[in-house]
Amino acid sequence: MTATCFSERPLKGLKKRAAIVWILLANIPAAAQQSGTQGSAVAQPLPTPVMTGPLQTAPPFTIDAGPFGTLDLTGVLSGLGLVQRNPLPEDKSIHLDLSNGEVFLQKIDGRLQFYVQAGAYDLPALGTAYYATVDTVRDFYQPLPVAYLKLAPTKNISILVGLLPTLLGAEPPFTFQNMDIEHGLLWNQGNVVNRGVQVNDTLGKLTASLSWNDGFYSDRFDWLSGSLSYAWGASNTVAFKAGGNLGQTAFRSLTTPVQNNGRIYDFIYTHAAGPWIIRPYVQYSSIPTNPKAGVVRGAATRSGALLLTYTFPHHFSLSGRGEYISTTGNAGGQAINLLYGPGSGAWSTTLTPTFQDHGFFIRGEFSVVAATRFAAGAAFGPQGMNRNQLRAAMEAGVMF
Repeated sequence: MTATCFSERPLKGLKKRAAIVWILLANIPAAAQQSGTQGSAVAQPLPTPVMTGPLQTAPPFTIDAGPFGTLDLTGVLSGLGLVQRNPLPEDKSIHLDLSNGEVFLQKIDGRLQFYVQAGAYDLPALGTAYYATVDTVRDFYQPLPVAYLKLAPTKNISILVGLLPTLLGAEPPFTFQNMDIEHGLLWNQGNVVNRGVQVNDTLGKLTASLSWNDGFYSDRFDWLSGSLSYAWGASNTVAFKAGGNLGQTAFRSLTTPVQNNGRIYDFIYTHAAGPWIIRPYVQYSSIPTNPKAGVVRGAATRSGALLLTYTFPHHFSLSGRGEYISTTGNAGGQAINLLYGPGSGAWSTTLTPTFQDHGFFIRGEFSVVAATRFAAGAAFGPQGMNRNQLRAAMEAGVMF
């Protein structure tokens, strides 16, 4: 998701999606909470939504849905405060907002399964202007950001159809899923949610996924994405992820930037053992020259990042992230802007202490972004001429 040069996306399908949410949630039995509470002593967190740590979702409320079998309900409610130095020209120094108000309803057994994520959310990212939650829901993925049917014909094969979280990158879409509150600079080059079809297959230690989708939420189905991961031992996984546009898309919106015409590649290693989660990765993306798609001169990004989490006793943990990104091109050659002007570069560091006790969590965040190269007027501060941006943030809430 990129936030450097967007036009506003019109609201589409809000009433239809709200009706779907109402149909799915309005008839949940009143006894669901009591049932979930009684079973919470033995119930375990579900594998979806995917969590990179250190936060963990709560054990689910179990719902007896009669002919539909057993359903599971979980959710998150959290608020966010953020202060920053040298905000972008269109931004403010202080923000107070709802970061998550979502429920997750899913069926995880049988041949036909489903997952529905509904509610309010924010997508804060380093080095970009803060976008309020109400505007994010309206202009990005509406109140139903992720929802899909899942066909599981065998134990190892599954087929997903609907609104899918991207296969790309090392950071999932929503704040509660990640080690840090805000997403990093590398995340901002990739897509977030796709409309499409995804096939998954597991063969021993090898897991493969392939998706035909609309890329950066373009509603034009010309993207192919894939992921191939290999796990060895109990602690190590290596993954190669790639995706790209097989055609050309001149359409632009807030969710469909110029990157929709490009390709992106990630190589990710994850070590999770004892108190440590260590995740280094490298990323390369390119947008080729394509005048028909509005790209007069293409450009590329080369970047790398390291994500860390260490868990202490007594519910405390500490996460950190360091990253660097550079872009090709120059303004004189009419290259597209992928960061802070053609040919720009930047690095960031983030530190996030976290406390979680059962469902309650609170975490702080301290970050700095520094542009190593930038075009005049394209960096930080009221005139876009400041090289650095410092932020402090706090998020608190409950997983239920």
